[in-house]
Amino acid sequence: MSALCEKFRSYYLGTHTGRRLSWQTNMGTADIKASFGKGQKHELNVSTYQMCVLMLFNNAERLSYKEIEQATEIPAVDLKRCLQSMACVKGKNVLRKEPMSKDIGEDDAFFVNDKFTSKLYKVKIGTVVAQKESEPEKQETRQRVEEDRKPQIEAAIVRIMKSRRALDHNNIISEVTKQLQSRFLANPTEIKKRIESLIERGLFGTR
Repeated sequence: MSALCEKFRSYYLGTHTGRRLSWQTNMGTADIKASFGKGQKHELNVSTYQMCVLMLFNNAERLSYKEIEQATEIPAVDLKRCLQSMACVKGKNVLRKEPMSKDIGEDDAFFVNDKFTSKLYKVKIGTVVAQKESEPEKQETRQRVEEDRKPQIEAAIVRIMKSRRALDHNNIISEVTKQLQSRFLANPTEIKKRIESLIERGLFGTR
């Protein structure tokens, strides 16, 4: 996946100038063809994170939590939810884990569940709802949300400036807030930072 991402990055940035490419890896989905047990085949609809984990088992029969974490670099909170949804949910347990429990531990080991069966050929593997986060986890989540929003704020600023050509800071902030209000409430301070970042990168000027 890293090789494919890098190939697309080179193509995209080579085609467009003055742009930045950011991957929203927590938002994607994928369809994977998988074989279990005695050749039973299914098509699994999974998240991008789940896809990255499952692909590791093309080259390994057993993987520890630490090995999966190191290979994928998925944030710990997301990785534990990802593994929990594939190993601990009845009817969706395409993986087995040892020791068997409802929670994911850093000493756990994982295998493909050869006994996995489903009446459906296409199986959607959801992601379990996050449990109540600790304060450090909440802080990490907030930081990731803010990082995910930066490209969206910048895209809105660029769209507005292309159509309006000239606006002062306050009007840009007002327009950006309106454009993004259906998705989230943009922080005016963060909008100002994104404007400054775009100016520093020479994408446009303001008056």
